[in-house]
Amino acid sequence: MTFSEFVKKYDKKNTIVLLEGKRQVAEGDQEKLVALGRLLASKTKKMTFRSGNASGSDQLFSDGVASVDNTRLQVITPYSGHRDKTNRSYETISLDDIDLAAEEEVIFYSRGNKKTAALIDPFLSGEKNRHTIKAAYIIRDTIKVLGAGDVPPATFGIFYDDLADPKKGGTGHTMQVCEQNQVPLIDQKVWFNWLTD
Repeated sequence: MTFSEFVKKYDKKNTIVLLEGKRQVAEGDQEKLVALGRLLASKTKKMTFRSGNASGSDQLFSDGVASVDNTRLQVITPYSGHRDKTNRSYETISLDDIDLAAEEEVIFYSRGNKKTAALIDPFLSGEKNRHTIKAAYIIRDTIKVLGAGDVPPATFGIFYDDLADPKKGGTGHTMQVCEQNQVPLIDQKVWFNWLTD
């Protein structure tokens, strides 16, 4: 998919594009993530960009979008106040604002992450500690794709992954939820080419 094909197909009202990936970004790639955020925000008019507000990929993509138009940048955070000082978004939605008990589909897909599956129920029952907080991050990642309550689902996912060890951690979970729910996605093997198109 070329950049012009992507814009033609997805630059529509109510399109939500995930921009996210690994916290560790190769030094030579960092400016590419900012450049993609800038390119997307400057060459589209209607789509909204969604991030998880994490350091690394999320921050770099968001910096690029916000440098052009932060009114189309939305972040979903695992708790209120998460990385507030670096949050460049116009709209922030925290898990604290969502009735997770009413989100059966979100919980179902969040339990699909084997590393945190056993932490989901303790977190939902109010147990908050350094272990259960991992569940909040996975639930946040699931909501970024599926939506919840008034938060609509994602339309498309653009990721920066570790190509030597792909689809691991929270990024891998988010990509898996996209695939399980027919949300098309690409990684830098595709979008690096957009920067030279």
